[in-house]
Amino acid sequence: MDTRKIAGIGMMIALAFVLSYLESLIPLPLGIPGIKLGLSNLVVVCCLYRFSPRITLLVALVRIVLAGLTFGSLVSMLYSLAGGMLSLAGMYLLKRLGWFSVYGVSLAGGVLHNLGQILVACAILQTGLLAYYLPILIVSGTVAGLGIGSVSGLLIKRLQTAPGWNSDLMD
Repeated sequence: MDTRKIAGIGMMIALAFVLSYLESLIPLPLGIPGIKLGLSNLVVVCCLYRFSPRITLLVALVRIVLAGLTFGSLVSMLYSLAGGMLSLAGMYLLKRLGWFSVYGVSLAGGVLHNLGQILVACAILQTGLLAYYLPILIVSGTVAGLGIGSVSGLLIKRLQTAPGWNSDLMD
């Protein structure tokens, strides 16, 4: 792996981490725990469309672990890992199939992230009652996914003309 590629990956991890921090500063006065904007997913979606799946996975995992250690707890890191990995797997599959644009891929990612978190919460708390919370999280995941998809789509389009963007960063 060359220096340019390592630097690009490091920049993506740093950007995702900074966006996680910024998101932790933004209070959402909804009174519903677990609903977030998902700002760091901007980086993950852009990586999905620019880097290999392996590098995108690395960026997502490192961001989740860094944010969990810095701003959260072990339990919050478990929720984020479950949601993030289910989301990434679903987004990768949908992108690979080519059936959806970046908007649909991101929307699915937002919904799958919340589904992964609910599944882990049900397992940890040993109750299926949290499934009643899922409709609210599906709506919030849809809204956040569409917002992130819209911004990611613009970024991907703009970055294609940026110097170095089209260099060999793929595996």
